[in-house]
Amino acid sequence: MGQTLTGLLTSVRAIAGRPGTPAQGRPGGGPDQALLAALRLCGDHLSALAAAGPLTDARRTRLIASIGALTTACSTPGADAFDALLRTGQQALDSGGEAEARLALALADEATALRARSKGAWRLRGNALDALGRGEEAITAYERHLALQQNTAASRDVERRIATLRAAGDRIDEALTLFRAGAGTEASGADTEVSGAAARLSRHLPAAEARTAFTDLVRLRTAEHGAGDPAVRRLATLYAEHRRLSDRDPVADPLLGGAEPIGVPGLRRLVAGRTVCLVADTPRTAEQEQRPGSPLAALIEGYDLVVRCDEARHTAPAARTDLHACTLRGDTPWKGPRWDRRAGARLVFGDPLPHWRLALRGRLVPGAQDRVGDATLRRPLHDPALLGEEAGAGPASTAYTVLRLLDFLGTPARVDLIGFEGPAALSPREREWVGTRTANTDDTAVRITLR
Repeated sequence: MGQTLTGLLTSVRAIAGRPGTPAQGRPGGGPDQALLAALRLCGDHLSALAAAGPLTDARRTRLIASIGALTTACSTPGADAFDALLRTGQQALDSGGEAEARLALALADEATALRARSKGAWRLRGNALDALGRGEEAITAYERHLALQQNTAASRDVERRIATLRAAGDRIDEALTLFRAGAGTEASGADTEVSGAAARLSRHLPAAEARTAFTDLVRLRTAEHGAGDPAVRRLATLYAEHRRLSDRDPVADPLLGGAEPIGVPGLRRLVAGRTVCLVADTPRTAEQEQRPGSPLAALIEGYDLVVRCDEARHTAPAARTDLHACTLRGDTPWKGPRWDRRAGARLVFGDPLPHWRLALRGRLVPGAQDRVGDATLRRPLHDPALLGEEAGAGPASTAYTVLRLLDFLGTPARVDLIGFEGPAALSPREREWVGTRTANTDDTAVRITLR
């Protein structure tokens, strides 16, 4: 990676110049000055990465690849580098870390300078400010994004985030109002210290500084008046709510429309004595299933439970789904599309536990499922209480995880795979496992029946 990083840095400097030097004009017109400024910022970041030593973080490796794509776009005549600029900013955010968030903000500033009416640029700026804890500025950027966004569904996440940031700021305002209302007239040493903590607290502070000042205020007021004081109890409640809002967005419907949590015993009862089919999401299967009166549609309809996996690309939105299973992948799986397709039960596989919880909070849609798999079902292949396999075998497909789980439960009357060919084929290791348990195959329906 060292040579690649050095070579990329050389390319960036050749196009954009070195820090503090004006960019040279390019014959026949070159990249916009805002793009050149963005490239110089990327060059500075690459220099810092090179000085830090060997790269071992996959997220930063992906950021370097995004900078390479931006560099190529800037050096290609006629290429539109704006989308590459936004992708680089988003990848910087996804990389985590304050330095990467600052790079994302700087790239967002250049993007808004290039296209002041780009909703993507304003969304990136809001996200970067949010990641840096600058909530009030993030709200302003998010509102600019919403003013340009015409897709109501795509606006909901931003609207929810704005509401969360405002609610956190409101808790600070109420805490300060509460302090002023109860402030004594005598200026003792303790009063002076408490007043200093209150003076430092503001909703306009970066999140980390606001949290520290709020903590000091609660600690000092508790020491001064005692935990039983009504005003102190209210202050402590506001502090707890502020911390909770700072950590995560509130869930509009915490009960998810009345969805029932389901664990291993509940899933065992759900599939007991029933015929189950896993339907692959392939163009051929989807086309045949949607055709009125087709043999495949009749075959699928005859099962007690129809299982589908991951995000549907070909399956019709109204296709019957009794159980939907999906696997969390990537560094920020909670940012994926929401699971709004109707399903009787939904199982979400993922690790580590905090990521799994965040994904459920952010991606489950109230009313879209009747049951939700609980934490006991989130990692069936590696959970010692279930299959307990070693994690070194590589990532498993969602369909394979479901098959192994059903095999472990041992209660379905029958389990069939439909359409698992071509792009939907399982890996060699997974095909081998299926092969050892295959009781019958039906090529006309592309069906595999397990023993």
